[in-house]
Amino acid sequence: MTETQDILAAERPSSVDDAAQALRPTPTIDSLPRRFSDFATLGEALDYAAQGQRGLNFHDPRGTLTHPYPYRELREDALACAHRLVAHGVRPQDRIALVAETGPEFAQMFFGIVYAGAWPVPLPLPTSFGGKESYIDQLVVQLSSCDPKMLFYPAELADMASEAARLQSVEPMDYTSFIAREAPAGPLPQASTDDIAYLQYSSGSTRFPHGVAVTHHALLSNLSAHSHGMQLQDSDRCISWLPWYHDMGLVGCFLSVVANQVSTDYLKTEDFARRPLAWLDLISRNEGTSISYSPTFGYDICARRMSSQTKASDRFDLSRWRLAGNGADMIRPDVMQSFVDAFADAGFSPRAFLPSYGLAEATLAVTIMPPGEGIIVELVEETDLSGGDAAEGRPQRYRAIVNCGKPAKDMRVEIRDEDGSILAERQIGKVWTTGPSLMIGYFRDEEATNACLIDGWLDTGDMGYLSDGYLYIVGRAKDMIIINGKNHWPQDIEWAVEQLPGFKQGDIAAFAITTPGGEEAPAVLVHCRTSDNEERSKLRDQIRDRVRAITGMNCVVELVPPRTLPRTSSGKLSRSKARNLYLSGEIVPYDIAA
Repeated sequence: MTETQDILAAERPSSVDDAAQALRPTPTIDSLPRRFSDFATLGEALDYAAQGQRGLNFHDPRGTLTHPYPYRELREDALACAHRLVAHGVRPQDRIALVAETGPEFAQMFFGIVYAGAWPVPLPLPTSFGGKESYIDQLVVQLSSCDPKMLFYPAELADMASEAARLQSVEPMDYTSFIAREAPAGPLPQASTDDIAYLQYSSGSTRFPHGVAVTHHALLSNLSAHSHGMQLQDSDRCISWLPWYHDMGLVGCFLSVVANQVSTDYLKTEDFARRPLAWLDLISRNEGTSISYSPTFGYDICARRMSSQTKASDRFDLSRWRLAGNGADMIRPDVMQSFVDAFADAGFSPRAFLPSYGLAEATLAVTIMPPGEGIIVELVEETDLSGGDAAEGRPQRYRAIVNCGKPAKDMRVEIRDEDGSILAERQIGKVWTTGPSLMIGYFRDEEATNACLIDGWLDTGDMGYLSDGYLYIVGRAKDMIIINGKNHWPQDIEWAVEQLPGFKQGDIAAFAITTPGGEEAPAVLVHCRTSDNEERSKLRDQIRDRVRAITGMNCVVELVPPRTLPRTSSGKLSRSKARNLYLSGEIVPYDIAA
């Protein structure tokens, strides 16, 4: 067997034992008439879903069902948690922090907090980057920001989570111990549609976190937009590995499926990272139609795991994958094409791709591609992106920009220049949005709120343009590198390096620095896997030449050890953090002889 075949064999689901066979997943189709998030509060949404047979289904690393969790049981458990919380002294508007592990404990605690009138605050699990102290640090900063009464966590994280709680004088509590308590009966508060439902930290919130305050009304408006934009069908079932501490996982694949009564199958995020093809196994086993979302890197990992010598159809049937959503980071058309090439013979249709654009400050969805249109790309000339003029005689260079769809139901989008004037079609500027899904603000941060919420419109911080009513995103304004008055997107520099053999997305971080001479210059940090100094020197020169050929800029190239570049809690590269760590000396490049 080849190495790839060995990997595939290791990832195939093993035969399940008798106990596992006795478990039955919640049904896809239900007799309960579907309601599309037309509820006043999130608690009402679960109350209604609990009248049917659908629910959540949790699977082990090999995709074997371990815990079917009908919405009826979720509601019963959540109400019990609410009574425990009230008996413990939790009051309306208290913040309750939760380490968001994908499982029934977090699900019942989240809704229990909602039923108790308090505000759940999902916090991230530790990543493979940074280690124990880094994770404690991150929790401390976010606990300081949301000022919670309690912090709940899985028992296996007791060491780190309880230390973070101690440093912030927050009461620590593991899920299992609390759920085992008595649940004394008593009255529960009644939520209003304009009450805050939860606080959400965006994935980039590390040093200076912003807790996004989302009301029940904003949440349900956005969840209604999901069902409308996806043209939800009775045969649809959701499959997800996305983390519940990120808005796409929490809102899109947890709260939305409750409010729209969709049965859902889950893999834990860390299990997907180890066995990504188990995700496609779950989709293949679904006899109905599938809805499943992923950032670009999820599709990339799966495509890389398949070998040209291995037929995807020998293992997968992706012909019923109706909506393959893509969001949370820049959509890479080359990666999506690689996924199509790898899985076309398993029945995957490129028309299943559903690009979208959103952010936590708008609850989640701002634009959604109409189903069936797939990925549409426009080629935009480099000078249009940079706002400059093409040098005489310079060959034209283009970047492929992906269509992210039309505004979601009840949302509006405008493109504005730096002065706030609305730009015409196909002119690149700041993306602004408004609608009922907007946050009411950042928790206890009026200055940051006023900086992005102006006259009922949200400055997203992203750059893009409109074309025939569709939104095209070209990058983050704050990531832009401005050299000699000309704009350069870090994605272009990173893409140039990725074309060299041995590199992949996430190996490169580009950002601007000030040189000792006082000039602005692009710096490129690159993961280096060779220990030979001569090879490192050649590689550095090769990267420098490649960036110069693509962008016309001379850049500072630093080779750094693998796994050095920092990530956000959702796994995306954090350029701003990489820049800060590099400038502070915490990222130490290899010393290469000139």
